[in-house]
Amino acid sequence: MRLLQSPAVRVGLSISIATGLYGVSFGALSVTSGLDFWQTMALSLLLFSGGSQFAFIGVVAGGGSGVAAMGAATLLGMRNGIYGMQVNALLRPRGLLRFAAAHVTIDESTATSTGQTDPLEQKRGFWTAGLGIFVLWNLFTAVGALAGASLGDPKQWGLDGAAVAAFLGLLWPRLKGREPVAIAVVCALATVLAVPFVPAGVPILVAAVVAAAIGWFSHGRSDEGLEPDMDPYAERPHPHGRPSGDAA
Repeated sequence: MRLLQSPAVRVGLSISIATGLYGVSFGALSVTSGLDFWQTMALSLLLFSGGSQFAFIGVVAGGGSGVAAMGAATLLGMRNGIYGMQVNALLRPRGLLRFAAAHVTIDESTATSTGQTDPLEQKRGFWTAGLGIFVLWNLFTAVGALAGASLGDPKQWGLDGAAVAAFLGLLWPRLKGREPVAIAVVCALATVLAVPFVPAGVPILVAAVVAAAIGWFSHGRSDEGLEPDMDPYAERPHPHGRPSGDAA
């Protein structure tokens, strides 16, 4: 019970439940996009990166090749490598824990950890959010996959475009600041222009190249960009009794 009094643990548990439940939508959309139950579970167990997973099934649902789907998922998952460097410097895991930490380094676990000032709370927040989301995400992915398998043809239910819509639902709340919104609009335009001329799945790679080029030549503020899904500071009390932040 004392562990539940930890602010980092409370934040981590709340984020785990909120994010894990969303695995239902991924599981259902994955099987209606053409993957079977075990392929869907393999994506959640091994890839374990919501945005990358939705990008993968979005390309597959659009008729793209496995290579294009993996390329899109990889590009979106590169941010986790950047998080990993930050988490490694912050928590300094040792031995086998380094592999486990790498696997559960995602937006939410990183945000929960870096939102704490006490080193012990940083560790508690990271592991609570990382492991909690991993367990619940895979559990509800299985629930969604089993439910989705009974739906039949996804076009009958209007689900053929739902994977893309779900991915946009994950992406849009993270865009904060004028520059990232402008980049998103330019990339969307590049994707639309590329669709008639390239195979399915390639337009998203074109958009990624455009975004990388803009980022390379941009001189915008370094603190603007894709933000984590949750703001752990929202649940931390202000030393003078005022709230220290708003939920993202």
